[in-house]
Amino acid sequence: MAASDPGRAQQQIDEIEALSSIYGEDWCVVDEDEKIYCIKISDCLDQPKWTLCLQVILPPGYPTAEPPIYQLNAPWLRGQDYMELANSLEEIYVQNLGESILYLWVEKIREVLVEKAQSSDPEPDIKKTSEEVDEDDGEDFLLDYEPIPEDSIKMLTYMTSESQEDEELPSIHHGNPITDRRSTFQAHLAPVVTTRSFFLFLKVKRVLEKLYENKKIASATHNIYAYRIYCEDKQTFLQDCEDDGETAAGGRLLHLMQILNVHNVLVVVSRWYGGILLGPDRFKHINNCARNILVE
Repeated sequence: MAASDPGRAQQQIDEIEALSSIYGEDWCVVDEDEKIYCIKISDCLDQPKWTLCLQVILPPGYPTAEPPIYQLNAPWLRGQDYMELANSLEEIYVQNLGESILYLWVEKIREVLVEKAQSSDPEPDIKKTSEEVDEDDGEDFLLDYEPIPEDSIKMLTYMTSESQEDEELPSIHHGNPITDRRSTFQAHLAPVVTTRSFFLFLKVKRVLEKLYENKKIASATHNIYAYRIYCEDKQTFLQDCEDDGETAAGGRLLHLMQILNVHNVLVVVSRWYGGILLGPDRFKHINNCARNILVE
């Protein structure tokens, strides 16, 4: 990884201050020490239809010697949309080598979202919205932690090989499925250990990408996940969860992991919806799947 210098550090500071001023509440500092930031981008301010979260890590060599490491997070972002947007961002980087490019990236993403809003494309999240809503969903599961901003299973990262720790991908374990009224639930678990919080996102991303090479898992109606990982550099736990459209399920899954006092694992629970509403029973099945695989 390229070494940092005072000039690059000041460029990063100036760029972050400018972006924070421009985007206000949509700009979020995830981890100041590790230079991890997130911005929520939408097609318009009032009643947006299309929204995407851009999460970036600024390596020491950015902007003159290294590109940002980034993730594009949106449940609807896949297939051709995924590749076209990735290619656009990479083209901007190549055309502006050595320059600060985050503003250009954000506005390019916004341009794409506006075009989608003005086109005949159906509104997003039709498949990924929970088909079951409980009035008290999540109310008893508000957790005392600072979550990483909204994240989806499908992550896209542009990075140099030097940005990854040199170790093999951990093995992924699959639990026994549970079926109820044509809905099927199955848990998947992978150990995730890191000495630096900087590499946490990359490790989680690699495990999820590997998991989603399985077409059946990738096609699940919901893929709920949570992780709870001890980072030695900060002597603290980093944890996050994702509902993937199954409202409050991610928070309940993380709550279970906290109660069991487990760490250094990523747990994903896939649900294939069978057409019959399960009500609160769906949360029972999600947590039972997760508990079983953690015990195993």
